[in-house]
Amino acid sequence: MRNAIHYLLASLVLASSAFASGSVVVSSPGNQATVSSPFNLAASSSASLPIVGMKAYLDSKAVASSTNSTLKASIGASSGSHSLVVQAWDNAGAVYKQALTITVSSSGTPSPTPSGSIVKSQIQNMSGWQHCDVCAGIGGNGPTATLSLNQFQKSPSLSGSSARFTIASPTSFADALWWKQLGADNAARNFQYDLDFYITNPTVSQALEFDVNQASGNLKFSFYTCCSIGSRVWDVLNSGRKFWVSTGVACTPPTAFKWHHLTWEFRRTSTQTIFVAFTLDGIKHYVNKTFNARAQTSTELDVAFQMDMNRTHTTYSTWLDNVKLTYW
Repeated sequence: MRNAIHYLLASLVLASSAFASGSVVVSSPGNQATVSSPFNLAASSSASLPIVGMKAYLDSKAVASSTNSTLKASIGASSGSHSLVVQAWDNAGAVYKQALTITVSSSGTPSPTPSGSIVKSQIQNMSGWQHCDVCAGIGGNGPTATLSLNQFQKSPSLSGSSARFTIASPTSFADALWWKQLGADNAARNFQYDLDFYITNPTVSQALEFDVNQASGNLKFSFYTCCSIGSRVWDVLNSGRKFWVSTGVACTPPTAFKWHHLTWEFRRTSTQTIFVAFTLDGIKHYVNKTFNARAQTSTELDVAFQMDMNRTHTTYSTWLDNVKLTYW
């Protein structure tokens, strides 16, 4: 009897779902529209049965959701053409959707920082930079290398005082990490890491990394970013699980003998790191990657820069200028 009742109820649900009708209307943006990033999404849905949820997908990745018949969100996206799909479903499980194609124009500036933010400027000139070679390798056990940091370089320079970072090693895929402690600030939850860099021989570099670390009590929030020249993509670190994740944004070898301007934007919650976006040479790319922080009992705030050698293990240098961290 119990099985018969369950069968009857299931049949009724399927029958009601079969006769349900509904629709999704996206009022903003319009199909084939060109928008800036972030863009505002506004959608609503209706059906003969109650709507119990909505979700938006940008290039098949979920970017917004609600538990009712309306959906509003601000969505960041990289420049170019994107597929946008908004779905709704009713309490019988029937799904309704609207598909659009939009074009995101390039936004060439980082987000503005609020008044009252703390700014550490010209960090490349500060004393007390620390470094390591072995600890910068995979598993903290990489090849040995010779590292040097020469500050107050007049040329090449934009400010008149750049810093030259150099790595040399007889071993392929050696790494060099430099970092500068800036003093702990446990309250900060938003960060912009801004700098100019210049490289003379990018073909011998496996990767360049630009990092910020904050440890606040029992958790460490590591914002590690990597222009992986070897694999031609920008990666960010899932520090909670200790592996690199592709952003899907291409990183071609930087042009030699040219200054490049880079700004990374980060956020954190009480337990997670959020890679928001980066702007390189006037082109902004939204990353929108979120990871859990990892346990560590300490307090700190630092910026870091890492250079990796490729198979040729050819000595090379990178110059940094106008290194700045803004946080609030």
